[in-house]
Amino acid sequence: QVQTVESGGGLVQAGGSLRLSCVASGRPFSSIHMGWFRHAPGTQREFIAAIRWNSIMTYYADSGKGRFTISRDNAKNTVYLQMNSLKPEDTAVYYCNAASRFDTLTTRNPMDFGSWGQGTQVTVSS
Repeated sequence: QVQTVESGGGLVQAGGSLRLSCVASGRPFSSIHMGWFRHAPGTQREFIAAIRWNSIMTYYADSGKGRFTISRDNAKNTVYLQMNSLKPEDTAVYYCNAASRFDTLTTRNPMDFGSWGQGTQVTVSS
């Protein structure tokens, strides 16, 4: 079981940027693929971006393409999400999670993941 601690959220104006961090523990970090998700009030948790264990492949949902960049530092057990050109509709609690298979992150219903960290709140004002 992987435990995650997300940080870096905050209040930002539309058009601004934030960099989220997620520290993972419980399994060798370089053996797991990582993904970012978000959950806005009144909606289901949704997939945002994923990165393979060795960073050679990334994948984005349409909502993040061109604006968000996922990266990782295996030496620090940390995955990042750089978010630029933020919009009010990006307001949500952001979470990270891990999987042994890359396609688990990109295709599995987020409701089927076993556990989540506390997340980090991102609020974008108009």
